[in-house]
Amino acid sequence: MSASGAAIAVARPSRKKAHVSGDVVRPNFVVGAGGMIMALFLILPLYALLQSAWESGEFFASLVTPFALDALRLSIITTTAALILTLVFGTPLAVVLARGTFRGRKILDTLCDLPMTLPPVVGGLALLLTFGRNGMFGPVLTFFGISLPFTTAAVVVASTFVAAPFYIRSARSGILAVPREVEEAARVDGCDEFGVFKSITAPAAGEALLGGAILCGARALGEFGATIMFAGSIQGKTQTLPLAIYAALGINLNASISMSILLLVVSFVLLIAFRRWVGDRTSEG
Repeated sequence: MSASGAAIAVARPSRKKAHVSGDVVRPNFVVGAGGMIMALFLILPLYALLQSAWESGEFFASLVTPFALDALRLSIITTTAALILTLVFGTPLAVVLARGTFRGRKILDTLCDLPMTLPPVVGGLALLLTFGRNGMFGPVLTFFGISLPFTTAAVVVASTFVAAPFYIRSARSGILAVPREVEEAARVDGCDEFGVFKSITAPAAGEALLGGAILCGARALGEFGATIMFAGSIQGKTQTLPLAIYAALGINLNASISMSILLLVVSFVLLIAFRRWVGDRTSEG
């Protein structure tokens, strides 16, 4: 082959590659444009919310009103209580789902995930039919002088119902990642089940437990549908921040915007914490 023929042979693949590269650019442009449209769709409403708060100039003034402070206080109390209940009772359930070998475990696993996909309003109605005065356990609760619906305790119950599965799912995955051999070695050394979990399982699955707790807290803080169905919206008693935002929408728009910004900031911080947890876990893996 002559030098000119060799040069042509070498040049042809180069032209073919450029052609393929040109073909790839057009789909990427389309995909990029579509992705940008969706990104703007998700970001612009948040920007509009921030801009409205900036233009009103009443962000802090609206947050220090008794209406907003009552909602903030109640949200902190009920979210903390729901998170504690989830950690205390959800962790053993996560262990059962991860390590149990009993019949029906998969069905139980699916049922425990169901509140994550169930419309919150349906969950609130289910709670009302379970713990209401005429519900399944209503007569028993009435016998002991307990009334759950439309109380602060009802807010905690509703928040726990919708948020706990997020923690349980994450904790279960973390526990499954812990080698059984290490746990068995601890049992051979004389550790009881609580000792195994405390010294082996919990530290090894700590990141998953923390990530699940963050998701659970964020979900409990933003709960609306189940709460308004089961607990109502009573200022100072059951009206959390999401319910207060809805109640103030037609009365004091600036207060509604300010409380929305507060929830937005808290949610952003929790999301950053969760993403950092995921990033650290990925880098270590």
